[in-house]
Amino acid sequence: MSLEQVSRRVAVTSMLVNGGLAIAKIATGIVGNSSAVVSDGVESGADVLASGLVFVGLVIAAKPPDEQHPYGHGRVETLSALVVGLMLVISGSLISARSLEHAWEPQPVPAAYALWPVAASIVIKSVLSFTKRRYSRKLRSSALEADAWNDTVDILSGATAFVGLGLTLLNPVRFAAADHIGGSLVGLIVIFLGVRVVRDTTLQLMDTMPDAQSMDRIRNVALSVPGARGIEKCYARKTGLQWHVDLHLEVDPELSVYESHEIATQVRIKVKETLDWVADVLVHVEPYQPATISSGTHGKS
Repeated sequence: MSLEQVSRRVAVTSMLVNGGLAIAKIATGIVGNSSAVVSDGVESGADVLASGLVFVGLVIAAKPPDEQHPYGHGRVETLSALVVGLMLVISGSLISARSLEHAWEPQPVPAAYALWPVAASIVIKSVLSFTKRRYSRKLRSSALEADAWNDTVDILSGATAFVGLGLTLLNPVRFAAADHIGGSLVGLIVIFLGVRVVRDTTLQLMDTMPDAQSMDRIRNVALSVPGARGIEKCYARKTGLQWHVDLHLEVDPELSVYESHEIATQVRIKVKETLDWVADVLVHVEPYQPATISSGTHGKS
């Protein structure tokens, strides 16, 4: 089974798990009079849609290039991650506002059993977050990474809801509003994560270059091909799960067009075979011009 297939199964499993957790937390929170647990349940409900978007993004991104999409369909995966981030910002805002709406009004004391679905959610989300992060790194998937961060925030939001509800149960008079404040903090955590995901995916859509170390690896692999004399320019942009590289290769100007083309072809093959995160390399051949150092003499008058 390929990594892409495993990642799709992870996304589908996440949808089913989040759906079950959402129902359990919302129902328990309503019956047990816990605003924090209901807020955490609503956030889990949004995760169902988020995981669904990730699944769709992974499926479409895996489609091969065609006449209308010569660079493939990878940007759909990035767009799905962007939508996940926007959803988190919106849902976090709604959760915070709803939790504080009646925070200081007299409320029934929450039931202690409302803690159980939150505790179970923290454990389950820890497993999901670890699994998604593992496969997102292997696939270099923005959408799967965004979903992994989503689960990480669920752990924090669940812990916040657990503490808020716990304080209210510990001292209902002194910490009467703690459950509602906990629910509001859950929303703020979700907003923070959403902003981060939106920022990262926006940078990718703007064709932001990879880190300097990755660019150096591309140059070093290209220069390892016999006949490659230098790299004038090297650019890269991410299209979903992989990167497309534009490389200006310098070769001996005395070589024929055919010989230069053969070197460029070998550079393209070597980079793609060595760096599995590179989808393709467009090589431009340039004449090699060694740097010259000018020197002057200084005399005394």
